[in-house]
Amino acid sequence: MSALYGDRDAAATAAEKIKVFAQPQRLMILSCLLRGERNVGEIAEITGIGQPALSQQLAELRRADLVQNRKEAKQVWYRLADDGVALCVRTIEAMFGGVGTAEALVPVPLQVLEPSTPTQGVAGFARIL
Repeated sequence: MSALYGDRDAAATAAEKIKVFAQPQRLMILSCLLRGERNVGEIAEITGIGQPALSQQLAELRRADLVQNRKEAKQVWYRLADDGVALCVRTIEAMFGGVGTAEALVPVPLQVLEPSTPTQGVAGFARIL
């Protein structure tokens, strides 16, 4: 995994994926599926999202490869596509939903880069390290 600051294409791809998460009904669906595989009727009942909107949002989540589905008789079952999607949803819940803490999701403290030499003057913030 590389840092996004060094790869504009990777950053653009990540931004497009984040846009899919940035819709309330889709977040509700993903949060519901974080708890396990569900059929369409269960998702509708749990989230309160009506059938036309639910179908539209599930289709968008499938196109973005965030969920997978399988058919069993007349039922269509949905689940999160992979562990990466689950981690994103857990992180969003920890940050905004009051479920757990974001610190619990990050096992290693974030590294704070210290400047190699003291900055001087008002333009010190613009110094390239």
